[in-house]
Amino acid sequence: MPGRRCHAPGVLRHTVNEDGTPLVAGRQVTGFANSEEAAVQLTEVVPFLVEDELKSLGGVYSKAGDWEPYVVQDGLLITGQNPASSAPAADALIKLVNATTA
Repeated sequence: MPGRRCHAPGVLRHTVNEDGTPLVAGRQVTGFANSEEAAVQLTEVVPFLVEDELKSLGGVYSKAGDWEPYVVQDGLLITGQNPASSAPAADALIKLVNATTA
């Protein structure tokens, strides 16, 4: 039951299904947007851009406006766009845990 937000969804680039396909392939995801990275002038500093990486792995990436809270849930996978998404992502995770253990 992974829950990730901001840059953390980038770790999903190393996560694969049992058949070796990327975990995010075909799944709804979000993470730090390229435009947010550009706003803090880090596009040339970070090793990869989360938005580009999720898309390149076949993730169905979506986002809200820069710095707006935005959370996407696809089954047990919960991703948040940026730091403003922390509380809504935590709420989604709590709801999922409660529903799973009920």
